[in-house]
Amino acid sequence: MLKNNNKFKAKYLSHQSSDPTCSIEVNDLKKYYYGKKYYEKIKALDGISFQVKYGEVFGLLGPNGAGKTTTVGVLSGLITPTEGSVFVGGYDMKKNFDKVKALIGVCPQETRVFKFLTGRENIEYFGKLHLMTKDQINEKIETLLKLVGLEAIDRKAKGYSGGMLRKLNLLIALINNPCILFLDEPTVGMDPRARRSIWNFLFSLKSSDKTIILTTHYIEEAESLCDRVAIIDYGQLVAIGTPKELMKEHESKNLEEVFLKLTGRRIIEGMEN
Repeated sequence: MLKNNNKFKAKYLSHQSSDPTCSIEVNDLKKYYYGKKYYEKIKALDGISFQVKYGEVFGLLGPNGAGKTTTVGVLSGLITPTEGSVFVGGYDMKKNFDKVKALIGVCPQETRVFKFLTGRENIEYFGKLHLMTKDQINEKIETLLKLVGLEAIDRKAKGYSGGMLRKLNLLIALINNPCILFLDEPTVGMDPRARRSIWNFLFSLKSSDKTIILTTHYIEEAESLCDRVAIIDYGQLVAIGTPKELMKEHESKNLEEVFLKLTGRRIIEGMEN
């Protein structure tokens, strides 16, 4: 089991958001992209607001193009919002991003590793960026490998399958033992067995006091892992609650039916468009 992060959190937390119980607070967040003419506006995010409590697994559920990855990009500092405010770990992203970086880990949807390095060398490289010592890095790698498993850790990443690259991305995101973890479609490209292995690992993180933001279009993944789910479509947040609350409110047997009733289409259909 990963070490509890209470001391790490207490060291860095500065409650500047409106609610000190929130790990993440998003207020009227907008991200627009413009075409050749200024009025050709694409609303990637159109005024979404939500809060995530400490230690919560919070899911963003929706099809490709719904705005999930853009949301994670803004929350992790990779994308600059057009309007709105974001607080992560109590810090205003606009004013204190350097402090936010010490709190977060990011597993992006697109694998971002150096393929000419081995898996271990990739993890070591990112550990050094976090100013970890060699002994700290090696100890953390061994701990993570017991939980996740990556048999080809000492092979060059250029020979990895898609699922192996996803695992490597996850290990990199966890090397600094972050308080807040962003997982953008972490099981895409994995076979059912590997996906289930990652689910079991994420279950183990629930007891380690980490806040996890998980984007997914897998219904079972959202229902199994998430304490609460935000359903997002066309850049708008259309519903939020626990899976059971949403299914009960909309008289549905699963979140796929909830999504269909709220948007008039299925998540799979949204992926194909």
